[in-house]
Amino acid sequence: MQDVLLALVGFAFVTSVTPGPNNMMLMASGANFGFRRTVPHMLGISLGHALMVFLVGMGIGEVFVVWPVLNRVLEVVAVAYMLWLAWKIAGSGAPGNGKSGGRVAGGRPFSFWQAAGFQWVNPKAWAMALTATTVYAPGHGWAAMALVAVVFASVNLPSVSVWTVLGREVARVLTDARRRRWFNWGMAGLLVLSLWPVVRG
Repeated sequence: MQDVLLALVGFAFVTSVTPGPNNMMLMASGANFGFRRTVPHMLGISLGHALMVFLVGMGIGEVFVVWPVLNRVLEVVAVAYMLWLAWKIAGSGAPGNGKSGGRVAGGRPFSFWQAAGFQWVNPKAWAMALTATTVYAPGHGWAAMALVAVVFASVNLPSVSVWTVLGREVARVLTDARRRRWFNWGMAGLLVLSLWPVVRG
């Protein structure tokens, strides 16, 4: 049991801290808004994904087995939504500067509920949830699922926080509008590139 738990912690850490849509968005938010204003975004990711892991493990993922067409629907929605988010990030700037006012995703940093909801159209979040529940709780009992979800939430929050801190530190060199514009376009480009596994599949 201890070996399985350690393996789960390692899997949660590696998948949480490596680049993906969530982390690209957190880095952009950290650079544009700072750490404190990005906290709801981070909490939404961690707790929202933990709930997703639990629900997927309890059987919601079977819907995609029964109706395979939903996989394609999810892919299309995910691609469209993340392209829209990339556009919003690319158009953001320093708080109070320019037309966008440094606001990501609709005029402000992501809220807790926006970040939690985003997990359901995030291909990496789905892959993490499906793999974790299949490998580390094959019996799909509710207690095992709850444990996997708690481990993910506990490991995910400090892991994704690293990207927000990195964005905040990067902001120190974004001392003019031109640099900040290039940074935001770069983050938008990385977010689009994170869709490659979905488009390729």
